[in-house]
Amino acid sequence: MFGFVEHKVRTSRLDSRMELQRKVRVLSRLGDFFDSLTQKSDCDWEESLKDHIEKGREVIQKAKHQNAWFTPEAVKMAISAWATSLNEKEIEAWLKSYDFAAKPKIVGVIMAGNIPLVGLHDALAVIVCGHELRAKLSSKDQMLMQFVLETLALLDEEFDKQIQIVERLNDIDYLIATGSDNSARYFDYYFKNKRKLLRKNRTSVALLDGTETKEQLNGLAADVFTYFGLGCRNITKVYLPEGFDKDLLFGAFFAYKHYAEHNAYANNYDYNKAVYLLNSIELLENGFLLLKEDEGLHSPVGVLFYEEYDSFEQVEKDLEAKQEQIQCIVSNQEKHFDYGEAQKPKLWDYADGVDTLAFLLEN
Repeated sequence: MFGFVEHKVRTSRLDSRMELQRKVRVLSRLGDFFDSLTQKSDCDWEESLKDHIEKGREVIQKAKHQNAWFTPEAVKMAISAWATSLNEKEIEAWLKSYDFAAKPKIVGVIMAGNIPLVGLHDALAVIVCGHELRAKLSSKDQMLMQFVLETLALLDEEFDKQIQIVERLNDIDYLIATGSDNSARYFDYYFKNKRKLLRKNRTSVALLDGTETKEQLNGLAADVFTYFGLGCRNITKVYLPEGFDKDLLFGAFFAYKHYAEHNAYANNYDYNKAVYLLNSIELLENGFLLLKEDEGLHSPVGVLFYEEYDSFEQVEKDLEAKQEQIQCIVSNQEKHFDYGEAQKPKLWDYADGVDTLAFLLEN
């Protein structure tokens, strides 16, 4: 009898490993699919998916009509980042330390839409845990996100059974929601009897020490301007050592001067400039970015806050006290993100530092 039980345990573990390997292969195929979307060649795909690739390329071009910030360049950047992340080695490294034995649940996910595909990580986390996904899409990222979820369903019939796009979240077991501090309070009250993972307003900062190379400053510029600065991983505040030559920043930022031609960005820039000048606030500016000395962390679009310091260690202590407001820190320190890497998180770099898989695998 004991041998029979042991055999059943071994069989169950083997089945679990095989199921996990299947999910790794599907996610890897999604990464390949994303790669094909931004490439000219799609010859390795079956005909039905070739047609879907063409549909995806049309969605990339049309997304800007639903959300002016979702330019083809911004959407392709997000898709390329996912194509890089979703390879078998990275996926296995992400999933290897978890026990996927949790009872299947119905998980509602309220997605944000500030940058392209920002809700995809939560969707993938729910699916790989074996749960049913009830996705409430953001009106700002509806077209693109719906296309990707359709792609997942096409790539794997089991995933197809797990995915639903809904308008209302009824009869869910768990909730993951991303939004503002105010919306988080609403979600906390409305879903007060549900297990919840709520994400609030966060932003990212850079802590310069004055030894940064030209290449690192170019990376900082990418951290500031990628997705027009709308993501929680975008740098909205820089800490500079006293006497730092700010022209070095403007030199690196010059590569993004074309942002002045984007209507929504230019309107934000002009509005903020007018407000500051009316209030006689001193600014440094280059025609497409306002550099404003400010103790705050969350600068508006078209503005970058800065603060000068005389003690690197004191700034680190101050940032530690503000960690609930900060998504990531960019600096020369090993414990922080490298310059140019803020918008390239690994699959295990969880939003708000909360392990999404661990949350979903709780019973």
